[in-house]
Amino acid sequence: MEKRGQDKEKNRIYVVGIGSGSEGQITRQAQAILGECDVIIGYTVYVDLLKGWLPGKEYLTTPMTQEVERCRMAFEEAKKGKRAAMVCSGDAGVYGMAGLMLELAKEYPDCTVEVVPGVTAALSGGALLGAPLGHDFAVISLSDLLTPWEVIERRLRYAAMADLSICIYNPSSKKRADYLQRACDVLLEVLKEDRVCGLAVQIGREGEHYQILTLKELRRQQTDMFTTVFIGNSQTRRCAGRMVTPRGYRIGEQAGS
Repeated sequence: MEKRGQDKEKNRIYVVGIGSGSEGQITRQAQAILGECDVIIGYTVYVDLLKGWLPGKEYLTTPMTQEVERCRMAFEEAKKGKRAAMVCSGDAGVYGMAGLMLELAKEYPDCTVEVVPGVTAALSGGALLGAPLGHDFAVISLSDLLTPWEVIERRLRYAAMADLSICIYNPSSKKRADYLQRACDVLLEVLKEDRVCGLAVQIGREGEHYQILTLKELRRQQTDMFTTVFIGNSQTRRCAGRMVTPRGYRIGEQAGS
């Protein structure tokens, strides 16, 4: 069994989650690994963030929708003997490149892929709002670029029926302006209009803010790709201006009573 980090072979590629957008949200492990890498590959927006934090590196980019080409680029750089990093926002394994890199790894048997975790928006956005994911929860993306809307709708409905808190990624875009409204319509088939919800906007970036509102109010909100949406479960409530999903601790009672 290979032990993480012990093998220092040249053809090792790191798939690194860099957090939600501020340097303070990159883990120490990710910072250290990126600092040692020769070349950093990623989507243009994420690479532009890193250039200010890690000058002097070689950077390679591709635009959106060229994920497969980007991953192959990382493998080709590693084959040259460079220490390569593929960077993703948030966590590399949550709607990131880790899965695709591992799928392609069979084509590059001389390369080894190591996944480096990061702080995904469900966690950083949840911290901004308070504790909306304090109990069981589901994370669902509304992007239908790779997943049919019918599947997304079914997942939303079942998560609501299971009384899970729900964290929604990619709630809308210019081409999908009404997707959050459509998602709310699905949820309203199961949930009441006064269900506590929250928005975390521009997490870790300039203009960061949050809003707590009801599901009825959420349906009328305009959002974008820099917004993460939280739908509470039946126990979620507002506490001291924050959004809290309690786990069920008995406040004020003696332990074991």
